[in-house]
Amino acid sequence: MTSQNATQTDFPYATHLNVLFPMLEKIELAPLVASVKDQWYNQTLCRVNDSVVRLGVMQGEYHWHKHDADDEFFFVLDGRFLIDLKPSTEGVPGKVIELRPREGFTVPKGVIHRTRAPERSVILMVENASIVPTGD
Repeated sequence: MTSQNATQTDFPYATHLNVLFPMLEKIELAPLVASVKDQWYNQTLCRVNDSVVRLGVMQGEYHWHKHDADDEFFFVLDGRFLIDLKPSTEGVPGKVIELRPREGFTVPKGVIHRTRAPERSVILMVENASIVPTGD
């Protein structure tokens, strides 16, 4: 399943917005991560109030995008993950954030960004359930 505004031909990412684990069910990531064959895989794990926790297993580069109304949090479990930030008129400097295991970063709403994984990486993302993963 892809986001509402994009198709697989628009963006070559495996994006699954269905909630894989209901409340009161244990989440085991190892078998799920081991089963991923896609280069850029995104799966919603669970819902927490008005937010979702998503798993990303990826290698390569995502496209530049932004979320007008939503912040986005990234937390690295395995690998190396880069977040490129474009400079903005609101004073956000252009820079590259490098995350290693057990490091996280929040991209504020409205900031144009691109994520990259130079090696196969496993991350968690926390964002509003209504966010469009490919950007607004």
